[in-house]
Amino acid sequence: MDSLVLMALIATLGTWFVTALGAATVAFFKSPNVKALNLMLGFASGVMIAASFWSLLQPAIERAEASSSLPAYFVATTGFLFGALFMWGSDKAVCFARSRANNTQGKQSERLNRIIMLVLSITLHNIPEGLAVGVAFGALKNGGYTTENLMGAVTIALGIGLQNFPEGAAVSVPLRREGCSRKKSFFIGQASGMVEPIAGVVGALLVVYVEAILPYALSFAAGAMILVAVHELIPECQQNKKAQPYFATMGIVIGFAVMMLLDVMLG
Repeated sequence: MDSLVLMALIATLGTWFVTALGAATVAFFKSPNVKALNLMLGFASGVMIAASFWSLLQPAIERAEASSSLPAYFVATTGFLFGALFMWGSDKAVCFARSRANNTQGKQSERLNRIIMLVLSITLHNIPEGLAVGVAFGALKNGGYTTENLMGAVTIALGIGLQNFPEGAAVSVPLRREGCSRKKSFFIGQASGMVEPIAGVVGALLVVYVEAILPYALSFAAGAMILVAVHELIPECQQNKKAQPYFATMGIVIGFAVMMLLDVMLG
């Protein structure tokens, strides 16, 4: 069981490392390649949507049917909605803090507030992403170390890692524009992803040692991932839609297809 927690830690350290790679673009470019970032965001959102069902919701329903005294549809729906509500609440908290910060007077204070809110918004939504990875690896306890189960956990980490690259750049590049040095912009950008290993370990520990919450945890992670993909990643990757109508959309389709192929083929 400790090995599952270690695997979750390694996987989320990997997602953090990709965040750091994204933040490192500030050292080479004044602004990242928008076309490449849109494709990456689209691909990541497709992977996350597919993973939400095949790697999280479907196993949640199966485990609820096998072990829960409550109907499986109730367990899966409850966990899913709580995951989405958690992300929604986090976003509302950030928006509220940002509106309060806008009332602060002085250019220096405004600059500091923009920096704080930017980092906070990215950091907050990294928490359920880390939980999703941790839950996926913790779930291997009951599912066994089969190739398909392990691949499902790895692909979730891969999908989250891919969308962490533009997130790292989304923090470090604006910080650079606000006047921070490249070194400081990189440091703060990669730091926004440090919560993922912590959340990943917590998610794995909860699932490994409190088996009853596993179906809820899996569906919770699915709800959080769907909200992130639909509310943030897809609109963000479609910003250049007029110039390239289907470029990012094909990234979504390909990401979904790749994740579906891996899960169905190995499952």
